[in-house]
Amino acid sequence: MKKRLFATGFAAIVSAALSLAAFAQVGSPYIHDPSTVVECDGKYYTFGTGGGGLISEDGWSWHSGAVRPGGGVAPDAIKIGDRYLVVYSTTDRSNGLRYRSRVYAMWNKTLDPDSPDFEYTEPMDIAGSNGYEDCDGIDPGLMMGPDGRLWLVYGTYFGYTRVVELNPKNAVPISEPVDVALSCEAGEMMYNDGWYYLLATHGTCCSGVNSTYEIIVGRSKSPTGPFYDHIGRDMIHGGGKLLLASEPRRIGAGHFGRFIVSDGIEKMSFHFEGDLDRSGRSVLAMRPLMWKDGWPVAGEPFENGNYSIVSERRGYTLELAVNNVPLNGGRGMSRGGDAPVTPMADQKLEDVIGTWPEGQIDLRIGPQLFRPHQTWEITEVPEAGGYIGGAYCKITIAGTGRALTATADKEVTTVIEFTGAPEQLWRIDRLTDGSYRIMPKAVPGTSEELVLIAVADSTPSLGVFDPANVNCKWSLKLLR
Repeated sequence: MKKRLFATGFAAIVSAALSLAAFAQVGSPYIHDPSTVVECDGKYYTFGTGGGGLISEDGWSWHSGAVRPGGGVAPDAIKIGDRYLVVYSTTDRSNGLRYRSRVYAMWNKTLDPDSPDFEYTEPMDIAGSNGYEDCDGIDPGLMMGPDGRLWLVYGTYFGYTRVVELNPKNAVPISEPVDVALSCEAGEMMYNDGWYYLLATHGTCCSGVNSTYEIIVGRSKSPTGPFYDHIGRDMIHGGGKLLLASEPRRIGAGHFGRFIVSDGIEKMSFHFEGDLDRSGRSVLAMRPLMWKDGWPVAGEPFENGNYSIVSERRGYTLELAVNNVPLNGGRGMSRGGDAPVTPMADQKLEDVIGTWPEGQIDLRIGPQLFRPHQTWEITEVPEAGGYIGGAYCKITIAGTGRALTATADKEVTTVIEFTGAPEQLWRIDRLTDGSYRIMPKAVPGTSEELVLIAVADSTPSLGVFDPANVNCKWSLKLLR
């Protein structure tokens, strides 16, 4: 009985982990107003309101431990050269001045609190509001432009959001602040393909599961604006294109941050103010960041399920290299006379699995027929860990244990059972164009990072990822 109860309890924990992993980071990702995620010496860091923050060894499972002195609210962080710049803000409400707020900056050689080089410089006042003007000088955000110029955004919905240029060597302001938006907060800028984008959070803050927080965006050819949305509204007059809002059971998306993994792969970090699956607490979340028609798009969280894995090269699907068993019935081009019209059943696994060889079965890419040898179940494996923004997955033929695996000769094949070996675990990254990169956690005999590719219309293999090469890109078609 104890063994049965343990097994049942373990299954419930794994099921809960799978449910949570699809939508938010795992571990203890509890944070409010997270800074942009920054990598330092192989670990990932984000800081939050109140001081401190989170650390992750893999970018997926998070725990407390990041150190940021000064307290205050809504910090941000950026790496500049071989140093890290961290900014945060405070408000002095004495003398009845509700919005007398300041932004402080400090530098560190590392973000690792266990490093002997870990030491922040003294906080330096770099921007803010005097309590009388139409600005609440908190919620700072940092951006390094393509020309090496450093910019600071700050402000809340109690007045204007402002932009000021900083000296990238010491974070001292070198321009006058410019008003760029109204009725929003937690501004963050990013640059892409000739445009500067202002991301900001709109709606009610600090209301937990009742928050109306949402992330909006406008763009400009200049880092000082004006920033217009997709229908021409200026953000200083309340404009802003919606990027991300609440989701079922996750409420109040806010405090955008951009993390560039590599060419063609980007993530966005943010918090949900209230996660109903985690007692309504504020949690760190990440999503793929894509681009469409010159605008950022928030990708959907990955969903466990059955998929067709379709090559972008030809539009053919990854499949087992087995004999295709024809469906029985059907009249093709025949009119069929007066025979009744009835639906036909899909081909079932049990109808064909007996014709497949045992042991290793090689792969090919072929026309999509929605047959069992073309149907892949992709499932997160929580105990295998993850990577920035996602959990490693197993990819098996649906209804079987037959698993996709990388081989020591830098090819792909399938083995009869999934064992959890690194070459059977797959990283699935959404690319900025909406397609996918599929990469094994490890390839036996090499430390080289290789991905699933199509070397010809019908031949899958492993190769070096090139975001400009269609051979490296795949579509995942969820089969309902």
